Amino acid sequence: MRRIHALLFAVTLVLSAGGVRAAESVLAGAGDLADFRQVIADAKRTVFPSVVFLMPITERYDGGLKEKAQVAGSGVIISPDGEIVTNWHVVDKAVEIRCLLYDGSARRAAIIGVDKDTDLALLKLEGDGGPYPFAKLGDSSTLEEGQVVMAMGAPWGLSRSVSMGILSCVDRFLSGQGGGYNLWLQTDASINPGNSGGPLINTDGEVVGINSLGMFFGGDMAFAIPADTVKHVTDRLRRDGRVVRAWTGLHLQPLKDFEKNIFYEGETGVLIAGVDPDSPAAGAGVRVGQLLLSVNGREVRGINHEDIPGITLLLSELPIGEGAILTLKASAENGGPVSDVVVTPMEKGQVEGGDFDCRRWNMTIKAINEFATPMLHFFKNRGVYIQAVKHPGNAASAGLRRGDIILEIDGVPVDDFDAAKAMYETIVADEAREKKVVFTVLRAGLKNYQVLDYAPRYGQD
Repeated sequence: MRRIHALLFAVTLVLSAGGVRAAESVLAGAGDLADFRQVIADAKRTVFPSVVFLMPITERYDGGLKEKAQVAGSGVIISPDGEIVTNWHVVDKAVEIRCLLYDGSARRAAIIGVDKDTDLALLKLEGDGGPYPFAKLGDSSTLEEGQVVMAMGAPWGLSRSVSMGILSCVDRFLSGQGGGYNLWLQTDASINPGNSGGPLINTDGEVVGINSLGMFFGGDMAFAIPADTVKHVTDRLRRDGRVVRAWTGLHLQPLKDFEKNIFYEGETGVLIAGVDPDSPAAGAGVRVGQLLLSVNGREVRGINHEDIPGITLLLSELPIGEGAILTLKASAENGGPVSDVVVTPMEKGQVEGGDFDCRRWNMTIKAINEFATPMLHFFKNRGVYIQAVKHPGNAASAGLRRGDIILEIDGVPVDDFDAAKAMYETIVADEAREKKVVFTVLRAGLKNYQVLDYAPRYGQD
């Protein structure tokens, strides 16, 4: 198999330079063309029947009103009873999920659980049926750069396709992606819109990743969630319907950060770059600039960016409500005393708040969330903000803007999402009142007062 991998690697290089005929010429000269074709055919034959074309019907609020939309994505069946793994962003806000199976039959799927942090979702086919053809999740920890992989899915809604490439990197760090809990597989196999949620497979016919991100500049560059992360998350979704994580409020930075030109001596520990206000870590006295050496006696090593997700995952899996011992050094730069502090993690809250369509006002509102909207949470740790305004529309005419934090409606404080929703429903139900409402909003830290006239309907009931 190693010889086959080497030959396939050569084929991939030739494909990029001269096309299929040149590749076949190379392999024919080596006497392994039949082997090459057989490996690809066997791998495809093993996994292709488990690939699912997904067409979720979603409800969206980011246009200033609630709208239904049809999107396209991919998934892969991972169990004989019809469990499907896909991306969270494929089924986000889905009210119905239509599935086209390999045999041409159509079924619906229900959501078992989703995890926005890792962009994963677990579904299950509804109704009688099965056993279904399913794919095996492989071991992504054994992958190496240069191995040949194939991306399967439904690019641009084209039902089903396969593309081939190599693994360009097996531990890519992507800042701001994946919730910071995992590294990524980088490949040059073509991944386009619609491929999201489909499998990335090796030549043994094992799913080594779930396709998630594609790039449309700088050549072919795409990213997949490693199979080990997929197994870890789907196990928890299957058991609990969600992934419960601990929250300490710590933000970490490697000791050697080339981009920021920061280099500290030493081969152990990780720098504490931030501590959230009112977090368990802040309450325990943890400070920015300290060096975290160990967690409950387990040494941490955050030398480079690639080390950070593993430490973040370790902190997220601490028992909630139980004191964890963090060993800290006073300063990463000049040493200092080492001490232990006890931090009691809290359960991480919802990653996303609720949505509501204020249709007569031609805007949508959303709950403030410290994880999804940290900047708004800095100004007001509980409440609602304007998610979007419709143009043209009453909210837009009143000067209300996306991102405004609603403090009061008609002089009544709005402290949470339910209060805002109740105020809207009460006001629009009162047909006898003047069709004007005064908003007090917080915009960039400053109060603003706006009068919204909702007499014009702009085509909305």
